[in-house]
Amino acid sequence: MNWGLSSKALYTIHKGAILPLMIYGVPVWIKALEKECNRKIYNRLQRIINIKIAKAYRTTSNEALCTLTGLTPIVIKAEEEEKIFIILRGSIQNEIDKDEKPKDWLHPAEFVRIIETPEDEEIQIYTDGSKNENGVGAGIAIFDKGKIEKN
Repeated sequence: MNWGLSSKALYTIHKGAILPLMIYGVPVWIKALEKECNRKIYNRLQRIINIKIAKAYRTTSNEALCTLTGLTPIVIKAEEEEKIFIILRGSIQNEIDKDEKPKDWLHPAEFVRIIETPEDEEIQIYTDGSKNENGVGAGIAIFDKGKIEKN
């Protein structure tokens, strides 16, 4: 007999509900994980979840549990999320918010790259008429001196 939720269901609950709660606001409190006592609390919480997902014994090591479940250790995941935040919001925010006079704006010709196709190639866009749940199939064929490449 099986008792409780399946590993797949527990994994989905962890990824969708528990993990977002555990790493919510990580850029604000990431410095707290430098203390060993805070790391232990987080690792202990992840260990409980990993034991349930892997349906393993309590004596299984935390590293082995992370390997069995395929989950990144929570401390590493928190550091990763903080770096993603800095990359996506930290540097872009500074670029958007800074004031520049129109004379200092970049001219579009300085940063737009135009890609031209060589004259001996012909690009044809076609549909194959097949229809599935995602829509109608389509493709691009590039003809180059008798060779056909499909993308």
